[in-house]
Amino acid sequence: MKNPRPSPGDYAPYAEQYILLVTGDDILASLTAQLKQTATLFSGRSERDGNFRYAPDKWSVKEVVGHIADTERIFAYRALRIARGDQTPLEGFEQEDYVRGARFGARKLADLVEEYADVRQASLALFRSLGEEAWPRRGVASGNPVTVLALAYLIAGHELHHRKILDERYFPAIPRA
Repeated sequence: MKNPRPSPGDYAPYAEQYILLVTGDDILASLTAQLKQTATLFSGRSERDGNFRYAPDKWSVKEVVGHIADTERIFAYRALRIARGDQTPLEGFEQEDYVRGARFGARKLADLVEEYADVRQASLALFRSLGEEAWPRRGVASGNPVTVLALAYLIAGHELHHRKILDERYFPAIPRA
């Protein structure tokens, strides 16, 4: 489904950095394409690769993948509530607490990538089910106004942000097997 891109005012100012990473105006096509691109990015990666950190105080590859999935879950939940007309303000979340509490390092990288794919499939099912009237619906999340459309773009842009970091800071230091 083609929708106009979200406009400033449809999301918090900090979110623009993510939304600008998404090209085109067919968010469902972008989210679908990302699923394959991300699977390709992680294909052939080892457990050792999954435990790699480019600096001691940075997340491991596994933690980045888990963070992407957790954040998508939260953004999709927000989209669901707003799409259904729920006007209850939605609280923010502290990403560091989520990563710390998740124990991603104890899991297999392949399992985390599979979980990411499952989360994306669920997000796609939600967004594909929405009628045209749901996309511009506005709610409040983390103290800021946001539309359902902007949340879909945030999911895509947040993933692109982290894939860029993986490509630039993690994977150049890890040779492919």
